[in-house]
Amino acid sequence: MRGEGVPPAALTPETTVDPTIKDYEAAIAELDTIVKKLEEGDLPLESSLQLYERGVHLARFCHARIEEAERRIEILNERGEPRPAPAGFGDDESDRPRGR
Repeated sequence: MRGEGVPPAALTPETTVDPTIKDYEAAIAELDTIVKKLEEGDLPLESSLQLYERGVHLARFCHARIEEAERRIEILNERGEPRPAPAGFGDDESDRPRGR
């Protein structure tokens, strides 16, 4: 069995690969479906617990993907040496009220 001898808290999307999760978007869609089913409250307790477990796993997967994307963006920003926005950036005449 995958993850034997490893505490459940140590099982993260980075340490285990769940082939049933395709990508971030699919995980979010499935998580949304699970939340709706649980909110209805019409499921037996065991089914609710199984869905809840799956939801936690999906949420951890999504959180890990977001953190990974943030790290990649930070690396790109460091390499690209980001510069501050030029003075007046966003100061568009059309944004100001007329007649003043």
